[in-house]
This record gives sequence, C-alpha cells and structure tokens, in this order.
Amino acid sequence: MSVVMEHRYRVLLDRLGAAGSFLCAIHCALLPMLIAILPSLGVATWLGDNAEEWFVIFASMVGLFSVVWGYRRHREVRALGLLLPGLAALWFGVLYPPLHATVLPHAAVMTLGGTLVALAHLANLRLTHLAAEVDAG
Repeated sequence: MSVVMEHRYRVLLDRLGAAGSFLCAIHCALLPMLIAILPSLGVATWLGDNAEEWFVIFASMVGLFSVVWGYRRHREVRALGLLLPGLAALWFGVLYPPLHATVLPHAAVMTLGGTLVALAHLANLRLTHLAAEVDAG
C-alpha cells in the first residue's frame, strides 16, 4: 500500500472515530432529557438491551486500532493518553451496575468518555498530519 493511501485511510479512520465519539457524547448528554420519551417510542425494542455495549465495543476497536496505527507514524502518546481514560469511562459506565442504573451519573460518565475518545481521535489526526508534514518537508 502506498504511503499516500495509508495516510488517507488513517485520516478517514480518525475522522470516523471522532465523529462517532462526538455523536456518542451528544447522545449521552441528551439522553436524560429524552429518557421519558423513549419508552413511548419503543426504542429499546428497535435496538435491543445490549446496544450500548455494542457501541462501546465498536468505539474501543476503532479507537485502539486508529490510535495505535497513528502512534506507529507519529510516536506520540498524547492521543493514547486521551483514549484510554475515555474508554475506561465508557466501559465503567456500561459494566458497573450501580452507575448504569442511575440516569444522570451514567449520562455524565458516558458523555465524558465519549468526549475523551473523540478528542483522542482529533489529537491522533493532528499528530499524524504533523508527522506527514515533517516526513514531506
């Protein structure tokens, strides 16, 4: 694979990860306001009980793959320093039953986690771009 194509895949992956993580953060911030409406819409039957867990699995896979791939290029740990606490918050929010059962604290933890994951993708995107400039210049 050429260097240009590899760079394009990295950029696309980071942009996808950042957009998805920001959508997650928005979703988590708005969820407490929408919680009363969801049962009347039957959203749980559309998505199933494990939809949140599947999203965290997806965010973890994309985040780790993207940031590790970027690290191989830029050799900076800043993106990983944002990603790991973000993923930890997401997994804690999903897997710790007392937190998962409370609406506002759960939404706050998930929003924080989603925001950190999105910022990790943006940092990785920027670091990869800077590394490409150094390599070209």
